[in-house]
Amino acid sequence: MLKGKNALITGAARGIGKEIATALAKEGANIIINDIEAMREEAQKTADEISSLGVDAEFFAGDVSKFDDIKEMAKKIQEKYEKIDILVNNAGITKDRTLKKMTPEEWNPVININLTGMYNVTHNILPLIPEGGRIINISSIVGIGGNFGQCNYAASKGGVIGFTRSLSKELGKSGITVNAIAPGFIESPMTDKIPLLQREALLQLIPMQKMGKAEDVASLVVFLASEKAGYITGEVIRIDGGLTF
Repeated sequence: MLKGKNALITGAARGIGKEIATALAKEGANIIINDIEAMREEAQKTADEISSLGVDAEFFAGDVSKFDDIKEMAKKIQEKYEKIDILVNNAGITKDRTLKKMTPEEWNPVININLTGMYNVTHNILPLIPEGGRIINISSIVGIGGNFGQCNYAASKGGVIGFTRSLSKELGKSGITVNAIAPGFIESPMTDKIPLLQREALLQLIPMQKMGKAEDVASLVVFLASEKAGYITGEVIRIDGGLTF
């Protein structure tokens, strides 16, 4: 379905990003994995695993929060691939604390990576995206409804939604779609840290009585990246088992 397409996924060394990269590769897309230099070993392992699927897969180091870092990465990508058909802005972090106790060291990195990082990557990669390209941004239900102790994260992910809707209006005439995905609680190293009692109470709030899987997010990315989603743009699609229904 995506044979011959080139896809760049940020924060793809592991977790949801890795699952997205793998799912796109299974549909025939060549995969460009981005993550920070400190994740090189894990990112390279992911690239090797994806290469075994019969597509080209390569790791490009770059800190999304640093504009010049990403500008240089974009140049290297252009030299090798010439174009990027699918951009998935997935890189993100959390540093949870109530606003009263939150320090600038807990606020700034979350905004810089989750929101400014999306600008840095999209701005520098946009010249490589052809007509009919796809931009898919990973937001969160926290960006829609907020969450206790996550003012920084909610602000960043709410910003992702505003960015998505505005950019979709700018790029519509170019045939480039821009959509966001807002996952709820997805099984990951992040949610594994939730204490058992809190986890059980949380599951009671989810109509489907379970957490989602990274594959659920990846499957939606594949659909939005395909020709079947060619007339969908500016949307924010929740994957939360009905939590925010």
